[in-house]
Amino acid sequence: MNERLGVIGLGRMGWALAARFAEQGADVRGWTRSGVDAGEAAASGFESVARIEDIVAASDVLILSLFDDAAVRDVLERLATFDLSDRLIVETSTISPNVARTAVAAIEAAGGRLIDAPISGGPEMVSAGTIGLFVGGTTEDAARFWPIGALVSDKMAHIGDVGAGMAMKVVNNIVAYTSLQGVIEAVTVGNRLGLDGKLMLEVLAASPVTSPFFEARLKKFTGQDQAVGFTIDGLVKDARVLLEVAALVGAETPALNGLIRELTSATDDALGERDIAALVARPLGFL
Repeated sequence: MNERLGVIGLGRMGWALAARFAEQGADVRGWTRSGVDAGEAAASGFESVARIEDIVAASDVLILSLFDDAAVRDVLERLATFDLSDRLIVETSTISPNVARTAVAAIEAAGGRLIDAPISGGPEMVSAGTIGLFVGGTTEDAARFWPIGALVSDKMAHIGDVGAGMAMKVVNNIVAYTSLQGVIEAVTVGNRLGLDGKLMLEVLAASPVTSPFFEARLKKFTGQDQAVGFTIDGLVKDARVLLEVAALVGAETPALNGLIRELTSATDDALGERDIAALVARPLGFL
């Protein structure tokens, strides 16, 4: 692959993306608004740059990994002020589908192309190359991105035009997050019925109702693994996006509303920086 890759946003996900691309032999550099230690970046295999104009100049494909709608809008607006000739912009964050759609004209006027390719999975799955990617963009732009996406994903799908990838991510996240709410409710009931928490989770993980989402977090649910992948604060942000999108199309989301109540309680208890597995561990006393 001859494309030079630039990762914009070096939080947990962005860092994992840059490190994985580098590990797979890609030419990678990274930039974040808050700055990053050059030595730490080099230890992970990629080059850090100091300014956004530097990463634009040194990259053919710019991959955005940012926190929310506001951050993505800001970066896309800044990118549109540069000469983006022959550059592909890839938006991977969990945001409203309309953010990418409304930015297409400005990016194309600057000579670039824009697709959305939101990620399903956490940093550990990025590192393993097993995330899901939902791609929205033209057939040609998706084809250009495909060998890049394949470095981090074994489950890619081209969904449709720009914004369709994020629309699919909304659907995906509603399934994932309402399933999480179901687990929280189930273990709460099981705990009150006197079941052993660890045994209950292990039985569920081996039963037909399990999922990769559940299995990957089993040790986190039981408190054996305290590493932080996706935080409760991040889930709060994502859940708000889902509610906003659902409201725009007039869809009711009672199960998602139940999760919002759990999230509110967790953040009130200062658990925002903990992994989302804490939502299941908490009623079982595994925190």
